Amino acid sequence: MKYVFYVLGILILTLGISFTIQSNLGTSPFDALLVGLSKNVGLTVGSWEIILAIILIGCNAILAKQKPEFLGFITAFITGIGIDMWLFLLHNVLTPEAWYSQVVCFGVGLVVIGVGTATYLHTNFAPIPVDRLTLIIKELMKTTISFARTAIYLLFLLMAIIFKGPIGIGTVITVCLGGFILHFFMPITGRILDRILLPTGPSLNGQNEELKR
Repeated sequence: MKYVFYVLGILILTLGISFTIQSNLGTSPFDALLVGLSKNVGLTVGSWEIILAIILIGCNAILAKQKPEFLGFITAFITGIGIDMWLFLLHNVLTPEAWYSQVVCFGVGLVVIGVGTATYLHTNFAPIPVDRLTLIIKELMKTTISFARTAIYLLFLLMAIIFKGPIGIGTVITVCLGGFILHFFMPITGRILDRILLPTGPSLNGQNEELKR
């Protein structure tokens, strides 16, 4: 049952990512980097998600002084497929042009990203490498999840600018609020999933419990 919510969380997350991309207001710095690489280098947005995941898995192993977490590649692979799938399905369906519809599209996407990320993280099974990097930085710097997330966003923002990704007001909003939204939804999704999963299995603990603090 845990793995059902793991996949469901990723599908929700990638739906939110696709909404922000389709809003044309700018995406998160990491997603902007993916789109920029796709447009200027080639391959799909999802393909670059997988490629960068491999690189981040190596970086995370070095920072954490542990063996590479190859399970994270599974998550990145599903995420990459999910992004390409949603973008394909929404390409001709969700194309907001008026500013207010773009704002709604982006706002919905941002919230959905938070819900999806919190859901799959609570299963404590193979976080996306960029999310694992957030956890590692949080531990190394002894800081909050919001600060760690924001610091990573700023790094990817610089890289997205270099590769001419879709940077806009939405990117600024994501940098400022992305970490707080995730922090807000972690305990909520945690309580809901615990009620569903705990009767049939052991308590879910580990890194995800730290995110609730």
